[in-house]
Amino acid sequence: MYLQVEPTLLPAYATAISALIFLSRLIFAGQPFKHAPEPDTNEDSRTVPAAASSTGSKSPLWRILYAALSLSSIRLFLTTSLIFLSVATCMRRGRDGLPYTIQWIDILEMLPYVYATVLALASFLVTASAGDTVSRHSICVLLTSFAVYVYRDLWPLATYTLQPVDALDGPLLWIKIAVLGVLSTVMPLMISRRYTPYDPKETRVPNPEQTASIFSLLTFSYMDPTVFLARRLPHLTPEDLPPVPDYDLATNLMERSFKQLDTFSGAPKRHFFIGFLMVFRREYTTMAAMLVIKALSNFAGPIGINKLLLYLQDGEGQATIRPWLWILSLFVAPFLGAIAMQQYTYNGCAVLVRTQSIITELVFEHSLRIRMKAEATDGLRKDTAATPQIAGGVRTAPAGKRASNLIGKINNLVSTDLSNITGRGLDFLYFVVWMPLEVTLCVWYLYVLLGWSAFVGMAAMLIFIPIPGKITHYIQGLQAESMKKTDARVQTVVEAMGVLRMIKLFGWEPKISDTVKETRDAELLIIRKRKLLRTLNGTVNHVIPVVTMMVTYVTYTGIMKQILLPSTVFPSMAVFELLRNQLRFIFSVLPDYMQAKVSFDRVTEFLQETELIDEFAPQPSTITDPHRLDEAAIGFTNASFTWSNDNTASRKFVLRIDDELMFKRGCINLIIGPTGSGKTSLLMALLGEMHFVPLGQRSWFNLPRNGGVAYAAQESWVQNETIRDNILFGAPYDESRYEKVIYQCGLNQDLNLFEAGDKTEVGEKGLTLSGGQKARVTLARAIYSQAEILVLDDVLAALDVHTARWIIDKCFKGDLVRGRTILLVTHNVALASPIADFVVSLATDGTIASQGSVLDALAKDQTLQAEIAEEVKHIEQDDKESPEPDKAARPIKGKLIVAEEKALGHIGWQSLKLFFKSLSGSHILLFWFAFLGSTIASEAGMSLQTWWMGHWAEQYDLARDPSQVNITFYLAIYCSILLVSVAMYTVGSAVYVFGTVRSSRALHYRLIQAVLGTTLRWLDTTPVSRVIARCTQDINALDGAIANNFQTVVSQSTEMLVKLGAVVLITPAALLPGALVLLLGGACGQVYMRAQISVKREMSNARAPVLAHFGAAIAGLTSIRAYSAQASLRAESYRRIDRYTRVAHTFYNLNRWVNLRIQTLGSAFSAGLAAWLVYGSNRGESLPSNTGFSITMAIGFSGMILWWVRNFNAFEISANSLERIQAYIDIEQEPRPTREGEPPAYWPASGDLRVEGLSARYSENGPEILHELSFHIRPGERVGVVGRTGSGKSSLTLALLRAIPTEGSVFYDGLPTSGLNLAALRASITVIPQMPELLAGTLRTNLDPFSQFDDATLNSASRAAGLPSHLGLDSGVAASGANLSVGQRQLVALARALVRRSKLLVLDEATSAIDHDTDAVVQRALRRELGADVTVLAVAHRLQTVMDADKIMVLDAGRIVEFDRPSELLKRDGGRLRALVDESGDRDALYAMASGIERSE
Repeated sequence: MYLQVEPTLLPAYATAISALIFLSRLIFAGQPFKHAPEPDTNEDSRTVPAAASSTGSKSPLWRILYAALSLSSIRLFLTTSLIFLSVATCMRRGRDGLPYTIQWIDILEMLPYVYATVLALASFLVTASAGDTVSRHSICVLLTSFAVYVYRDLWPLATYTLQPVDALDGPLLWIKIAVLGVLSTVMPLMISRRYTPYDPKETRVPNPEQTASIFSLLTFSYMDPTVFLARRLPHLTPEDLPPVPDYDLATNLMERSFKQLDTFSGAPKRHFFIGFLMVFRREYTTMAAMLVIKALSNFAGPIGINKLLLYLQDGEGQATIRPWLWILSLFVAPFLGAIAMQQYTYNGCAVLVRTQSIITELVFEHSLRIRMKAEATDGLRKDTAATPQIAGGVRTAPAGKRASNLIGKINNLVSTDLSNITGRGLDFLYFVVWMPLEVTLCVWYLYVLLGWSAFVGMAAMLIFIPIPGKITHYIQGLQAESMKKTDARVQTVVEAMGVLRMIKLFGWEPKISDTVKETRDAELLIIRKRKLLRTLNGTVNHVIPVVTMMVTYVTYTGIMKQILLPSTVFPSMAVFELLRNQLRFIFSVLPDYMQAKVSFDRVTEFLQETELIDEFAPQPSTITDPHRLDEAAIGFTNASFTWSNDNTASRKFVLRIDDELMFKRGCINLIIGPTGSGKTSLLMALLGEMHFVPLGQRSWFNLPRNGGVAYAAQESWVQNETIRDNILFGAPYDESRYEKVIYQCGLNQDLNLFEAGDKTEVGEKGLTLSGGQKARVTLARAIYSQAEILVLDDVLAALDVHTARWIIDKCFKGDLVRGRTILLVTHNVALASPIADFVVSLATDGTIASQGSVLDALAKDQTLQAEIAEEVKHIEQDDKESPEPDKAARPIKGKLIVAEEKALGHIGWQSLKLFFKSLSGSHILLFWFAFLGSTIASEAGMSLQTWWMGHWAEQYDLARDPSQVNITFYLAIYCSILLVSVAMYTVGSAVYVFGTVRSSRALHYRLIQAVLGTTLRWLDTTPVSRVIARCTQDINALDGAIANNFQTVVSQSTEMLVKLGAVVLITPAALLPGALVLLLGGACGQVYMRAQISVKREMSNARAPVLAHFGAAIAGLTSIRAYSAQASLRAESYRRIDRYTRVAHTFYNLNRWVNLRIQTLGSAFSAGLAAWLVYGSNRGESLPSNTGFSITMAIGFSGMILWWVRNFNAFEISANSLERIQAYIDIEQEPRPTREGEPPAYWPASGDLRVEGLSARYSENGPEILHELSFHIRPGERVGVVGRTGSGKSSLTLALLRAIPTEGSVFYDGLPTSGLNLAALRASITVIPQMPELLAGTLRTNLDPFSQFDDATLNSASRAAGLPSHLGLDSGVAASGANLSVGQRQLVALARALVRRSKLLVLDEATSAIDHDTDAVVQRALRRELGADVTVLAVAHRLQTVMDADKIMVLDAGRIVEFDRPSELLKRDGGRLRALVDESGDRDALYAMASGIERSE
């Protein structure tokens, strides 16, 4: 009696504990009662109709209705009802008409209800936060009461042996249980939660998951509005999606995570993975608990099948629990397991999205602290601060080894390594919790079913496990080799895409295509081997569990002499299936975990081992003698600087200031010196970019930043924004100051050339701007800033003489720089010397040659004196000013970069057709028959195996003596079915592997051909990053995800249909519900995919701006640090991360939404079929083996629905890459080569060039930029082309190469170029651009990329071009030539031109960045080295460069205004060239050059 009564006391105990806790909180926390109305703060505000929020002070009737409908009122009513029901129950207990005397036990039973009623009343009086506490206490107490009734009165209903304890209470009992169930479970699950802001100071619109009820959270019903919105809209935009939860905002996320990960934010120095676990410890604890629940729920199927088959075999006599409970478990347990699994995945995906944001931002912020240095061989000096450009390639060392490029490494961290970490790396709990627990449970349950034969089977499995382990080892080796081949292919593609314009202008497309094809073929060879080995591994992993199962059954029947019954066979087969899945899982995820571990190590190494600038170094050393330093001083004393603090390098550039060097404040300081002397390095040293090495106790350097510093790099850095945004650079817009900056920087006329003016996008790397325009935009940014100190690195180099003079006179002498300190590096000494108050001259060894005034520098440097005497003594101010800006409104049509492509709806048939045709090649019917036929045969064989095992077990029931069952016969048939099934699987998989390799090769080739053959205009409007993404990311998807997902979809579709067919064959009544479940699942999947595809596309497009901003910032780190703009860049990064998080959060939650619903459908089908087989009209007619087979197939079919929808969706999403590939295959193309377009073998024999009526435009529908040009240049003539920015000089070059649409005729060596193949035409012309593009590798690979010339030829060209002697053919060249100064890059380009030996050479400001001495040497070398029949077309700003030319062409607004010999043009009164010469201080020297006196030198 005591044991029966005791559970009834549990609610009373819970009540007492709750009351004590509540009272203690009430005493210590203060009065929670309301002192003023708190509208919309208590839980009632979340449950009333929407109209209630606008009622304000409505009528008393509305208030009464409002109170009646509130949750608190409903709770009060129900708790009061429990009290009355308890009293009524006591009265009903009276016997023989006598009244029932209420006992103390009855009072204790009613105590929880009275307590809950008091709490319900209190909820009307307390504050909002206290109201939540009241609700939790009430729920806990009532839930305890409900649990007691479940144990006493509901559980007995599921057994054959027990009866409800309180059955005498009659209907009142069930009413009371129902009310308790509503109060303790339904209402807590259904009421929405109160929104608690992450930061109480900020008010934001909450994400629905922050206010959703528990039930909605568990079932993801809060995603319903988004799902159904997708049905009404053709495409969901990020604005249509729920907002980012405030705890996932980048600001809040970084604040709490950096404390554990970033040593500069207080984190201890430890492995990144340890800090990662500390950040997500709560999430991983929850995920571990969910995996335990899921592992336990997986055994509901085997146990349920076992108990139901035992019931069918033995009847009710042996059963203790009613079969409906086991049937219910087939639905409830998978449903709870699905909820647990989706909660695991929900938390895992939340960790994934946060990890993407955290690592991206952490790498970005740490990059702001690192020293940017180009990686090259020791034989190459680093004497320029040009920030390395983003490129995925690495340089080639002399020994043939690759050294990692820092920029490439950083990009890999946020792409490849981040992908490895967020792939399987975050799911390590599968390996730590899931696998050990499930394997343990499997072994235990097999032992329960089969006794010690289960251990024999496990021993057999252990014996065979080394086989897949060995295969996996080979696969890992091939994977490593495949990654190397992929890296080689990606490096080739990335480098080619990075210099694609150069490739097209040089006519290298066929050779580059062949090079890429070679690397692709090598990669695909390894991929094919790897895929075939994976097929073999899949076969082995399929066979091993089956062999294990057979060994177990043979031992059980043959050695243990036990009877193999259906109730044993089918549950054990289900458990063996679980073991097989675990075996597959182990060998599939181990390589992924190893990759993730390596990536975690790489992130750790980057954060802890990368060299930092001195400001962030452990022991920064900027001032050694602080007592001697004036905080306002700018300069050095006894200081030296290197580009690295690594002292192991044998040769490295050193900037050395032995004495004191102090720049003057409030005036212009010039820094001059020959090419490679370290002028840029001097600026970088001041900015803190170089490593400071003190030369003594009194060493120091200083650059005060209190008043701000602005920096303009020699290699202009612009963002992919509008011209105005680039100039403002985050500063407030001041119209007056802005217009003055535009005027003084000479940008008015340039802006008038753009239809959208300063609202024109500059494009990626500023591709819409000329070199001079980029330089002036960068200068304008510095001038517009309020910085007191301006650091300008050779901003005049890219400007013509008119524009440079304008900058000197209007800008550097203007009011905007008055009183500001300017440090100006320049080669235009004569032009800049009149404005200079202080001059520093550097020697070639990186030391200070002289300092002081211009006269002091001239007195100490005879070379400089001769240079200036040769150049210009004094330059007169140009009276002709730039026109005032046009105030008329311009249409804002400056959008250059087209928006990322976003297809709508499902994947188009054309994209799928592209894939399917490439799979089958020319043998369409043969391929599909072999692949689909083998797959169907394999899946049918696997289902037949299961049926045969049941048939075998059934023979023991039919046979009188178990020994009469021929084990050998049944085993032989089973093995035959197994072998045929495995053979079909292997054949089908092998056929498919060859098809995927064929598809990968064909589509990659077509994509590369399309990109190489496109027009320059298309390249102008498409960021290179997108092109690279197609050739790398999307091609990788084609090689992996697309091919794998499609095979999985075909396999699972076949398996699902075979299982459904097997169920229908045994139980025809299952056809209609099976088809219905299939249709409902498909419909649910269609609704889901309509939303998911939109969100996936938006997610891909939202991730790109994050990486683009990251890449642009890395490219301009020096400028960012100089401006101290880290905070604004960080804020922009946060904004882009938040946009990505918003989309990614929705993407993963949509997955959870569909998964749970489809799993619920499948579980309902399995339970319904089991109920029909046990309780249906054909009960007893079906054999237990057939019943077990049907239920097993039904459970398999139910589980397949979810995976089919998920994998079909995964295929459709991954096939988005097919759309992207097809879109780039179909881009606009230049004319394809034809046989008729091949020139004769002798052509060109000379450089004769005749142009007749040449007009050109940038696009087919664009305005003309060249107008009716006609001229004739004879072989061997040297023609100079001059004109101000925008006059059409560079456009003429593009027109000659047919790189832009042209009209008119061009005859090159007598042949019309319009009829020639483009590659042949461009290969016969060499162009040297102002900003040459170099490849990562060596000097040899840049001079001779395709190994066509011997070393003697290359060395001769290097010497002729004036390259320094320390640059040998094996000297390393970093990506984009980042370890060379701009001048040195131009010299490399000149050497390359000499190697090509073209008959027509075009120099487009090819020597603008080198000093005049070197320029003179180069010009003499060109005249000496080039053949007499080589025609030179030289575009130049320096008159000295072209005045000794045979002819000079003067362009203006796309027209030829003058074209004749220089001496003839100088005779014209009012001529353009004569005006330029007469304005120069070296008029006599220029006239002499024109007359031929200087040329004799």
